[in-house]
Amino acid sequence: MNKPFLSICIPSYNRPNELNNLLKSIDVSNKSECEIIICEDNSPKRIEIRKIVNEFKLKNNYQIKYFENKSNLGYDKNLRELIEKSSGNFIVFMGDDDTFVPYSLDKLVDFLSKNKQIGYVLKSHVYYFPCGRAENFRYFDGDRFFPAGEDTYIELFRKSVFISGFVIQRDYILGYMVDRFDGTLLFQLYILSEVALKHECAYFDTPLTQATEGGVPFFGNSESEKGLYTPGDITIENSINFLKSFFKITRFIDKKHSLNSTVKIKKDMSKYFYPNLAIQRHRGLKDFYGYIRKLNKIGFNVTIYYYIYIIVLVIFGKNLCDRVIVFLKNMIGKTPSL
Repeated sequence: MNKPFLSICIPSYNRPNELNNLLKSIDVSNKSECEIIICEDNSPKRIEIRKIVNEFKLKNNYQIKYFENKSNLGYDKNLRELIEKSSGNFIVFMGDDDTFVPYSLDKLVDFLSKNKQIGYVLKSHVYYFPCGRAENFRYFDGDRFFPAGEDTYIELFRKSVFISGFVIQRDYILGYMVDRFDGTLLFQLYILSEVALKHECAYFDTPLTQATEGGVPFFGNSESEKGLYTPGDITIENSINFLKSFFKITRFIDKKHSLNSTVKIKKDMSKYFYPNLAIQRHRGLKDFYGYIRKLNKIGFNVTIYYYIYIIVLVIFGKNLCDRVIVFLKNMIGKTPSL
């Protein structure tokens, strides 16, 4: 069996129907170029997931590797498990509740084949609301390339949180399989940081993945995540713990590489902080203000945009603000540069 060029790596937990939709969305023309790796993380619906994978194997000619973890490893450790079990030149991670945009994978393979030196690729994606409204996440006009270094690491850091469609060169990350960030839910940002400091990176402007608002979060079941996250909910404390994790990574990178990126990334996040505020706006104003006070202690209140988001969310609420933001982004054609 030939060595695959692309490894589609899927951390799976308790979502058999969603995983089925994801697998059906994989449409690489040259199947020998692609392998599919699935690590099921000891969820209650393991038997259903196994059945979905076995049925997919019978109907498709992809190289498929399916593994069942003996214990619940948690998000970050399961990503490392997938990396170790993969063999492609490039890895593309996919959340098990998202799907690929039709015909986008062939375009990605073509892009990577022409740019084999690239360490990491930031992708464009589409986010759907339950009402059917679509928000396009485009960051630049057309494909773009970035030289290795601190500026690229900072430029790509915030934009690379969403795991689905996260593309990285496998050989470049094998030396960074550390467990110090388990429980952050951000291991992908750590390997991005190390790679971007040493290797050229790129932005792929073709929408690669699509996601839908909603769904049940399952973080908090593994030992590394207990006490930090609540399965089935996103509490204020969950959000705070998650946001603190960004700087566990940046402070490590700063110390290791003698940089001062934490302050710069905190400012960059502050300018685009609307989603992190909006996620808790459904709560009463008392709780929402308490959330803001905790965010201020972390230091996100460093730009005027942060305060504008708070004001409009308090006055107009999340639904109206979401519609306005989607309208503006669609009118501009990409995420505005602030």
